[in-house]
This record gives sequence, structure tokens and C-alpha cells, in this order.
Amino acid sequence: MEFGKNVKKERIRKKLTLEELAERSKVSKSMLSLIEREEKNPTIQVAAQIAEGLDVTISQLLGEQQKRDVIITRSNQKLVFKEETTGFERQLLSPSFSTKGIEFILNVLPPLQETGVFPPHKRGVEEYIYVSKGKLKAELGEDPETYVLEEGDSIYFEADVKHRFINLSNTECRYFLIINSQRVNM
Repeated sequence: MEFGKNVKKERIRKKLTLEELAERSKVSKSMLSLIEREEKNPTIQVAAQIAEGLDVTISQLLGEQQKRDVIITRSNQKLVFKEETTGFERQLLSPSFSTKGIEFILNVLPPLQETGVFPPHKRGVEEYIYVSKGKLKAELGEDPETYVLEEGDSIYFEADVKHRFINLSNTECRYFLIINSQRVNM
């Protein structure tokens, strides 16, 4: 994975110092330095904070941007981010350079595990979730409102609030996530 190298490349492209990115992302300068040198893999939450601080998507930080009209991502080529401590796995199903402002993701959450808290996205970012297997609890906002989703249920929310997801089942929970940033990029 070249996440750290891409963070550094994007930070330099935007003419940000480590201190400035640390302030924008709420991730310590020392942690950012370790990530950029690829001495430490961030949690998904930290990766999301860094992406927000750089005004890019996690997908953009996971892969190089390319421009084509038709793109096929083979199953053995998709980008996978797996958190070592919880086993939470995020599989990017859309191309790794979401130039259209849409990310299509499959999240796999082990039994009775949680994603941790994701930071708020910019105003205008929307998330759509469809639970294909298991039982998922969504917590949205500072004083979180909770929603329980069963297999086959879906939810939409404006993602400019803190959010986290918890697998309530004794089996793996699989849910598809679409992040729509198009309104932000207009």
C-alpha cells in the first residue's frame, strides 16, 4: 500500500507543512510523519481524518489518479484496507481515483466489532448504506441518534456529522457504502 507516500505527495502538492496538516486533520505531526515514511499504518478513522484535512478521498490516497472513460477493476486489483486490531475491512469497489466524487465501498465488519468514530465530512457529503449481511447499528451525530439496520435495509444521511457503525450480530456484517461528494466539488 502506498498510502503514506500519497499523503506526502498530496500534502506537498497543496504546499502544506506537517504542522498545517496536523492542525487541519487533528492527527499529530509525529503520527503524520510516521505514516508518510510508511513506518505506521493508520486506522481507518485516522486515514479519514487525513483525507478530510487534505480535501481528498481515502480512495485518492490509496491509489494513483488516472483518467479514462471506462475502467475495470479486477477482483485481485481492488484496494483493500484492513484494520489490524478489529479486523474491520474496507474494499474499494469503484476506481481508486474517484474524480466524479463518488466512492463505492464494501465494508466487512467482524462479529460484534465496530468501525470506530469517523470524523464529519465537509457539508454536502452524503452517505448511502445497504446492509447485505448481518445486523448493523449506525450512530450519527455528537449526541448520537442510533439506527438498527437488518439485512436488506438501507440508510441515507448527510455525513457532516461524526458517525460510527457497530456489528450487532455474531457473524460477519457486510454493508455497501456509497460516499457522494459531488455537491462539495461543484
